[in-house]
Amino acid sequence: MKKIFTIIILCSGVWFAACAHAGDVREFTFNNGLKLLVKEDHRAPVVVSQVWYKVGSSYEHAGITGLSHALEHMMFKGTKVHPPGEFSRIIAGNGGEENAFTSTDYTAYFQTLEKASLPISFELESDRMRNLALPEDEFTKEIEVVKEERRMRTEDDPRSLLYETLHATAFEASPYRQPIIGWMSDLEIMKISSLRDWYKKWYAPNNATVVVVGDVNADEVYKLAQKYFAPLPKDNVPEVVSMPEPEQRGIKRVTVKRPAELPSLMMAYKTPSLMTAQQHPDQVPEWEPYALEVLSGILDGGESARFTSDLIRKKEMAATIGLDYSLASRLGDLFVINAVPAGKHNVQELEQAIRVEIEKVKNTPVSAEELARVQTQVIANDVYQRDSLFYQAMIIGIFESVGLSWHKADEYVDRVKAVTAEQVQLVAKKYLIDDHLTVGVLVPLPLNGAVVRPTSGVSEHVR
Repeated sequence: MKKIFTIIILCSGVWFAACAHAGDVREFTFNNGLKLLVKEDHRAPVVVSQVWYKVGSSYEHAGITGLSHALEHMMFKGTKVHPPGEFSRIIAGNGGEENAFTSTDYTAYFQTLEKASLPISFELESDRMRNLALPEDEFTKEIEVVKEERRMRTEDDPRSLLYETLHATAFEASPYRQPIIGWMSDLEIMKISSLRDWYKKWYAPNNATVVVVGDVNADEVYKLAQKYFAPLPKDNVPEVVSMPEPEQRGIKRVTVKRPAELPSLMMAYKTPSLMTAQQHPDQVPEWEPYALEVLSGILDGGESARFTSDLIRKKEMAATIGLDYSLASRLGDLFVINAVPAGKHNVQELEQAIRVEIEKVKNTPVSAEELARVQTQVIANDVYQRDSLFYQAMIIGIFESVGLSWHKADEYVDRVKAVTAEQVQLVAKKYLIDDHLTVGVLVPLPLNGAVVRPTSGVSEHVR
């Protein structure tokens, strides 16, 4: 089962899931609006420092997509004090590791250091929070790096392209229809002046959260932040207004044709997040996102889950199958099933087999044993993730940045344990319906003249 899942662009190219316990967090807020969250963990003389900005691809609009991710790249290209590349050299010279990532709802920068080096991290991060140089010659080079990243990770990767096209088809108004890395047409016309405006608009202490987890004393970290971050001036951060997604009134289908070895199928259902429930409690009771989380575990929670057991092992319909759902999103998101047909089966047959599994959940309550299995997995994963300082900081930062308090992270295990079989059945009936569904199919074209397996399915949009 995918835990509190977030898809991000990480400069090292890693995608991951994060879930950790946020208990015993100390919270501080400075006069300039910056929030500091500190969690002490004294098992090793190490500290993780993260700076989160509430801005990502969902803050963008047509014509300027990719700005947040491009700015993330430029954050390493120097300030008035530190020339390009010096940030990374200083961190590495002190035995640390650093990187950054951009998501739909936030951009974050992090370092893992020996605990005595935390002042170095704070000095460097506070400097680039307000004093970024953004030289045009560096941008001219770096935007080419970003465009090549898009070619390599999306345009030359058939399944990634299908995933991108699926989102653009499923959503009509929601900014989640836009790729984090941006459309190539927008990258081609992006100017350094746009990045400077974006930086000035969003990179302010009153739009940032600093998260520190590790072998530290919270009061000492507060004094350190008071030295480096508190003097920074606040700014007028605009209110975020997202267009409401119109009601979908029928199944959507999209086909992507690309050279590939195998066909692929993706089925995406529109579903709520915890923020949706918080904003519209009359329409989305708060237990529903947790029930969807459990449903994802019933269908795709390891070797005993229904998709693997029935569609891979028993029926041999799927070569691979997985499911992504994130309850920690700023807006309503997608419950995405992705699969590759096995043997002589095609995507049309696989789609029907998946539909059969979904109907089973709708018509028959899951067993007590299945429910217990998923809930046990949640507890085990939660304990496991607490071993990582990085993921402890990560989950705190995610919850804060999407508009949920970090306190919500502490409720996760108990809320999942409270989900009933009836609630799982209810959310399946309410959300896994054709009026919420977008189906994406990858039709493989020949690779170097080789014959590839055919697929079937009707295309309403061909990219």
